[in-house]
Amino acid sequence: MSKSLLFIPDISGYTKFIQSTEIEHSQHVISELLEVLVNANTQDLKLAEIEGDALFFYKENEIPSQENLLAQIESMFTAFYSHLKMLEKNRICPCNACATAPNLELKIIAHSGNLQHIEVQGTRKPFGEQVIEAHRLLKNSVQSDNYVLISRTLALDIMLSPYYSSKIYRFRQGSDVYDDREVEYIYSLIDAKELKLKSFSEPKKVFFAKPPPIVKKKQFPVSAQTLLEYITNYSYRNYWAEGLDRLDYNENEVTRLGTEHACVVNGKHLNFITVSKEERLGSLLYGEYTNSPPIVDGFYQFYHFTPIGENSCELEIEAYWEAKSPIKKLFLALMGKKFFGKNIEKALTSLFRFVESRN
Repeated sequence: MSKSLLFIPDISGYTKFIQSTEIEHSQHVISELLEVLVNANTQDLKLAEIEGDALFFYKENEIPSQENLLAQIESMFTAFYSHLKMLEKNRICPCNACATAPNLELKIIAHSGNLQHIEVQGTRKPFGEQVIEAHRLLKNSVQSDNYVLISRTLALDIMLSPYYSSKIYRFRQGSDVYDDREVEYIYSLIDAKELKLKSFSEPKKVFFAKPPPIVKKKQFPVSAQTLLEYITNYSYRNYWAEGLDRLDYNENEVTRLGTEHACVVNGKHLNFITVSKEERLGSLLYGEYTNSPPIVDGFYQFYHFTPIGENSCELEIEAYWEAKSPIKKLFLALMGKKFFGKNIEKALTSLFRFVESRN
């Protein structure tokens, strides 16, 4: 029987992150990162299990070459830190989960050995001594939370020198004792600054030469951050946005600049993207843009959340529109404020009722 690869990417700082931040957003962040790691699988590894903050991959009866394994490791670190950079640059939420997500780190454990399997509810999973040993290697004496650790067994299999060095890797030797048996390994700390991070879409930030045609204000008996959550967490949208058939959005994603959602009204899709403009000092900001309504070429709606007290805030909604054709311009000049203003007033009233019911 040929040896198999065991491969465990593990998010460092997960426990502290989950315990000390907003639970729902922290869960979304971890879910996104795990998905990013799964998508960075370049070696056709099989996912045996999701273990909270870690992924357990394996490659049965095959071990990638030294070059391919190191490339796989680099791919996952690059994808992980690219996503954290995007979360940092595009975030709109001030909660602790979104603010501290860039502090998360990654460690990867790689091991090799002969695998056994067990079947649980029709699912075949790796089992045995080598699986246990790979997981034990997660508890090691490496003085970092950001590294790759390769067991000596695997290093010998792929002929990886304990002194291998490159731009990304600078391996050194280590060992720990598990159940009175010393297990040797090599490890390399990973400097995220040395990774070639992937580019991401720049957030859409807009500027307006004229004041907004529509401005509506209302005070709410809830904090500015909580009200921001009610509006940007699309799972709440059906409770206060009238006339919706449904809302299509990514349920495992925290809303940020560039995220998209679609409101389905009378069977028609209105596609929105999160945008930004210049923020006001002391206020939180959320903006949406759509070019779906046929009566406009573009419609912007910005929500300003200004704290009044610990459990109260003022919400100000600004609306802007774009129109190119003379007919659209004429309609909007005559009816735009009335048409859109009425809808915004209704939304504010429904939102207020929803907030009161939650309180």
